[in-house]
Formats: sequence, structure tokens, C-alpha cells
Amino acid sequence: MEHVELFFKSIFIDNMVFATFLGMCSYLAVSKKVATAVGLGAAVIFVLAITVPLNWLLDQFILQEGALAWLGPEFAAYDLSFLSFIMFIATIATMVQLVEIVVEKFSPALYNSLGIFLPLIAVNCAILGGSLFMQSREIATFGLALNYGVSSGIGWFLAILSIAAIREKIRYSNVPPPLRGLGITFIITGLMAIGFMSFGGMLTGGDEEVKTEQKTVELEKQDDEEDTKKIADNLSKIAD
Repeated sequence: MEHVELFFKSIFIDNMVFATFLGMCSYLAVSKKVATAVGLGAAVIFVLAITVPLNWLLDQFILQEGALAWLGPEFAAYDLSFLSFIMFIATIATMVQLVEIVVEKFSPALYNSLGIFLPLIAVNCAILGGSLFMQSREIATFGLALNYGVSSGIGWFLAILSIAAIREKIRYSNVPPPLRGLGITFIITGLMAIGFMSFGGMLTGGDEEVKTEQKTVELEKQDDEEDTKKIADNLSKIAD
């Protein structure tokens, strides 16, 4: 259940684009055509799926305070958390280079259409944000870290695919001249963000209902205790 909750929450509720507005530069620049958006979205999924679990291992066994205890008791007091940004970015840059080599080898057309934005995945704030969110939310296991990386990538993929499909359609629409281009794109992004925020009830509505029921039961118990106390007081007065 924890994996399912994290999967849907990362895609819809904590979407990288619509909830935290990370990766907006490539989201806006490469979303003019669906084919290009699909290629970049798939690359982002791959990079997040690899880098988030790898950075989880780095964080757990190297960077956290006391993480080096496996090397011996003398290393238990070491705290290398100040190296998090450097290590995370180095891991991301390595994976991006691998993706760039593979795409250039097997799909030169996609490589040319993505242009400078493919190597710029290395400095895409959505990629680094995935690792930093993993660290700040203290994801407990490697499996959950892998789940979070894949689901965050899928969320970013859905965002850029959706806006690319819409932008291809509105190209033939009668958009007011002042809003053409980025203007209407920002408006649509804001509306899509509001739509994705509505998914918040998927995982919180049930919890709120349970909490309400528990509160009702507690209030009923308090009322019963007060009634019992009043009856006991009345009986003691009658006895006196």
C-alpha cells in the first residue's frame, strides 16, 4: 500500500511541474511537438529512475551522519552531508552523458530535435529536485526510492506530453494576439496545475473520514463518562 500511495502521490499530487514548478525551462522549450516531448520525457524518466536510487544509496551509506559506520567504529562520527549537492550532481551528470550517448547512437533524429536540451537535463532542477526531495522526505528503503524516481519521472512526462498535445492543437485556434506563445502556455499550465491539485483528495479524503469517526467516538465516550459521573453524584447526594 505504501508503494501504491507513493506512486500516485508523486505523479498527480506532488507533480514536479504542477506542484513545485521544477523543470520549467525544458517543459516550455521542448513542448511544441508531441514527438519531441515524448523523447525528452522518456529520457527524464530514465535519468530519475537511475539517479534517485543511486543517490539514496550514497545518502544512506556515505553522506549521512554516522553513515560510514560500516567502515569501522572510528568512522561513525563522520558527517559528509555537506557533499550532498556535489555527489548528487556528479551522479546525475554521469547518467545524462550515458543517455546522450545512447540517444545519439540509436535515434539521431530525436537527438537533433532535442538539441541543447538533452545535455541540459544534467542541470534540470526537476532531476536534482527528485534526489533532494528523496533526502528531505527521508524515504526509508531502496525500493521506495526507485518507486519515487520512476513515478516522479512519469509525472514530469505526463506534464510535458499534455502541454505539447495542447500546444499542437491551439496552434490552429484563434488565440488573442497578446496571449500567443508563452502567454497562453502559462495560462494552460496554471489551469492544469489546478486540475492536478484536485487529485489531493484521492489519498487524504479517507484519512480525514477516519479521523472524524475517531473524534466522534471519543466525544461519545466523554459524554458517557460525564453522564455516569453525574448519576454517581446524584446517587451519593440521595444516599446522604
